[in-house]
Amino acid sequence: MRATKRQKNIAILGSSGSIGKNSLEVIANFPDRFKVSYLTVNKNIDALCEQVQRFKPKGVVVLDECSASACKKRVNGTTEVLVGEEGLEEIVQRDDVDVVISSLVGFAGLKPTINAIKAKKKIALANKETLVVAGEIIMRLVKENGVTLIPVDSEHSAIFQCLVGESNSQIDKIILTASGGPFLSTTKDELRRVTIQQALNHPNWKMGNKITIDSATLMNKGLEVIEAHWLFGLPADKIEVVIHPQSIIHSMVEFIDGSVKAQLGIPDMKIPIQYALTYPERALSKFVRIDFPKLKEMTFFEPDLDRFRCLQLAFDALHTGGTMPAALNAANEIAVERFLDGTISFLQIPETICRTMEQHTSKSSPTLEDIIEADSSARTFAKSICN
Repeated sequence: MRATKRQKNIAILGSSGSIGKNSLEVIANFPDRFKVSYLTVNKNIDALCEQVQRFKPKGVVVLDECSASACKKRVNGTTEVLVGEEGLEEIVQRDDVDVVISSLVGFAGLKPTINAIKAKKKIALANKETLVVAGEIIMRLVKENGVTLIPVDSEHSAIFQCLVGESNSQIDKIILTASGGPFLSTTKDELRRVTIQQALNHPNWKMGNKITIDSATLMNKGLEVIEAHWLFGLPADKIEVVIHPQSIIHSMVEFIDGSVKAQLGIPDMKIPIQYALTYPERALSKFVRIDFPKLKEMTFFEPDLDRFRCLQLAFDALHTGGTMPAALNAANEIAVERFLDGTISFLQIPETICRTMEQHTSKSSPTLEDIIEADSSARTFAKSICN
């Protein structure tokens, strides 16, 4: 008689975001395999309280103190409410957590992910900035603690799947695909007049505002290049980016014999999320399948690094190494915030990042303290430019 598998307890960091919501939908499809133990948000307690009512977690973390007080009143003692970064650091280390889905946006995901790794939790990583700013530290901790880290980004999940059963020594290069965002055919002069709403109108994916702007500038792909470097142990010259507007091929691996493996699927983040949770197995799903006769075409283009400077800046940061990727990421987060609040224009995003990188002195083999300092100083400088 086949033994029944124990439910895995899941903590979702950033449950009100796009990845968090999709993760909950995947978990809901497998009530016998997964249980939501903890949820975290910044301040969106309306979404959180709805999730608490549906999934009944043991506890939640609200980063914003005022919102946490309001949340405690609304859940009325039925669910434990923890507050701030201390709450995040605590829940990822609790014994009643098996898997941590790290989907916080930006630098905020670094410390809780580190704590989860040290607590030997399985990590489903959707926070690419964690590896961008501290890839050397993260991958060392993963190895030291014997932790399974599965990428959730569709591109890195695709590479991960293509490499199952393969040796890294047989890789010639990996090819990350990019949709090209909403401005694939927009001239540089037209980019000067891009509005916030135009930049948020992604043609294929439904994502949060920050990652949507990153996709429009191609910084999202640049961050993924740095993340891929650490995940798969490949130098920058073995990582290629190709524009693929249909977003059907999520990424590819070319091997030394000339063969290419590609992972295909409809643009739906629930697919890589489910794979990360069920790995090394695959589980039956009801997700929409590709109807190949209706595809009509799949096209590919080289990225225009003149119009989309952010991608080149990311490659530059990777070549420099040390704390430079942390400076790049910090400047980008500030620039995107200022674009979204109307302070700067679309093309001033890469300008802000470039100037921040130019004034930053990179420190090689950085400690966590070095990375935090680089992040802080880069933010201060970027804010001064934007202001």
